[in-house]
Amino acid sequence: MTHEEFLHHFEQVRGRTMNLARCIPPDKVEWSARDNGFTLGGLVRHIAATERLVFAEGASGRPSRYAGCGPELAEGREAILAYMETMHAESMSIFTALTEAQWNGKGKSPDGREITVWKLLRAMVEHEIHHRGQMYVYLGILNVKVPSLFGTNEAELRRLSASPSHS
Repeated sequence: MTHEEFLHHFEQVRGRTMNLARCIPPDKVEWSARDNGFTLGGLVRHIAATERLVFAEGASGRPSRYAGCGPELAEGREAILAYMETMHAESMSIFTALTEAQWNGKGKSPDGREITVWKLLRAMVEHEIHHRGQMYVYLGILNVKVPSLFGTNEAELRRLSASPSHS
């Protein structure tokens, strides 16, 4: 995958994450399914903060500056969404400016080890998808209607798929 293809893919992943984050009910932003677990807002802030302060810093060869994901970063759904958009814009500016040599060169992992930049950013996408999955579960527990990932739900997929007798 080229640098440009990766950035396009990441924008698509982020778009799906933002669509889900917009489903968080304003009165459930700081709700968590368990004691001492991430809240819905905390998950969004965590994705945003790690993208910018861990992965973008690491891609630039700098150490992580992550200091948490509490409400002091952004409070309330609209502020959290704005925070995520700001962190993403800053990160994309850094990612877009990477030369091919930097893209294939070494950056810093969260624990300070050297890692190939594109591999670090691939881990960033996996990290986001992992936490987006947690958001889906939390919102499901709360009975919140959420967008399907690719526009087709499971029942529609079964209906649209070839039946075993047509294989």
